[in-house]
Amino acid sequence: MKNLLFQYTLILLLSFQTINGFCQNEKTGISVIITEQENPTPVRVKITDSQGHFAPLPDEVISIMYGRNDTPERYGYQPDSSFYVDGFFQLELIPGRYEISLSKGMEYLDQTQTVDVKASALLELKYEMERWVNMEATGWYSADDHIHIRRSPRENPLILKWVEAEGLNVGVMLQMGDFWATYFSQYAFGEDGVYKENNSMLSTGQEEPRTHQVGHTIALVADDFVRYKNEYYEYDHVFDRVHELKGITGYAHQGMSFNGSRGMTMDVLSGRVDFLELLQFCVEGGPLLTQNYYHFLDLGYKLTATAGSDFPWCGNGPKFGMEEEPEWNARIGNARFYTHIDDSFEYTSWKENLVAGHTFVTSGPMLQLKVNDKLPGDELNLTEKGEISISAAAFGNTTQIPLSKLEIIAHGKVIKEIVPDGKNNTLENLSLDFDWKVDKGVWVAARCFAGPNQVAHTTPIYISINNNGFQNDSTWQDYLALNERYMDELEHELQAPNDRADKRAWWYRKELKQRIEDTRQIIEKLKKE
Repeated sequence: MKNLLFQYTLILLLSFQTINGFCQNEKTGISVIITEQENPTPVRVKITDSQGHFAPLPDEVISIMYGRNDTPERYGYQPDSSFYVDGFFQLELIPGRYEISLSKGMEYLDQTQTVDVKASALLELKYEMERWVNMEATGWYSADDHIHIRRSPRENPLILKWVEAEGLNVGVMLQMGDFWATYFSQYAFGEDGVYKENNSMLSTGQEEPRTHQVGHTIALVADDFVRYKNEYYEYDHVFDRVHELKGITGYAHQGMSFNGSRGMTMDVLSGRVDFLELLQFCVEGGPLLTQNYYHFLDLGYKLTATAGSDFPWCGNGPKFGMEEEPEWNARIGNARFYTHIDDSFEYTSWKENLVAGHTFVTSGPMLQLKVNDKLPGDELNLTEKGEISISAAAFGNTTQIPLSKLEIIAHGKVIKEIVPDGKNNTLENLSLDFDWKVDKGVWVAARCFAGPNQVAHTTPIYISINNNGFQNDSTWQDYLALNERYMDELEHELQAPNDRADKRAWWYRKELKQRIEDTRQIIEKLKKE
């Protein structure tokens, strides 16, 4: 009996000697320090051996339970088997050659280091993270408006380290809802939900309500969470209450998925929408999808551009959406927006400038735009026809974010563009500075492109003449006809009950028909203007 027990114990020990391809005997160690300007800094790390196997986690890993649909899928590892540390870690490895990859978001140069680990030796390594651009120095602060992680005050320091390791200033934690329940609980909203250290902070928002038939919505910087379970498809009630709570409202996923165009038709045309999540890796054809954005801008409605990762769902890879484990490479901050702040970086100053629309979105390149010294989100009211001064600049990096084009967009059309010429305009810097004649109201934005899936877009500057608006007369009727078709689609779905649990709009047939009728009246009024 004792002999059998010994044999069983020996087999059990041997079975645990290999984890992720790493043999646990004959270990030697590495000690790694990662700094920025000689100070330890949070970073993202991935370590693989010569066969491509991932290293085990060090004790210093910053671990938080997270997962899709608020389930505990992961803890220490990120979806791509990288991990976060706060500037230092030690790890035991068997002798061999390893690749250590380090990153810290878009403003820093990624590093890949090859190291040879030898037996019976502690290999001490030190790496310095290098910025290729410093947006804070020019008054621009980054944010991801779409992160789903359950949070209590105890997790704040850990989650903030994840945000800092991706080079973000603001991580917005969204409490999510659906017809039945809420997920990714947040303990507080508004200023009570803010956790800040130095130049990074966590804020709270909501992705609620969200349905397959009229889209997913987001509310930011409101003083409380808003949910009307018994009026679930009546988005207008939620939006009105969010505004009472000093928040702003918008649509997620570019308004493209889950029939968001229908919801936007009702809510934008009634003046209830403040922003659109313009850039994200969730919808096929992304990350930048401007169909709904240009549509409602052309109808004369202001919409601030925001962006977010929708972590832990959406990643930048062969397919967007990333529902299957082999392709699941979601990453915080892979789509983000920047807000310009003249004052010191605080929650109140960030909120004020976000509400004002001083933003651009990006998945890589940096972008600036001014019209007569106005920033994105600003209004420029001219007293008569004449020329305006437009200046724009795009910034990239030759090896990591090589610029390919900078465009100026007016009413959805390119009016000026420039590409690298190897002289004044390069893979790292593109600029345009010109005068343009304005004879009617118009919205003007900048857009730029870099490597694969690397793009940026500003919120427009809204230009009017004698306060006559910035709508586009040439697309006016076509877009209103499209809005009518969206209402026809929704009305058709309301005609008969549907047994699908995710299609319950027919439960609110009376209320939605009233909203459809109200929207059609707005459309008819707009047609006559």
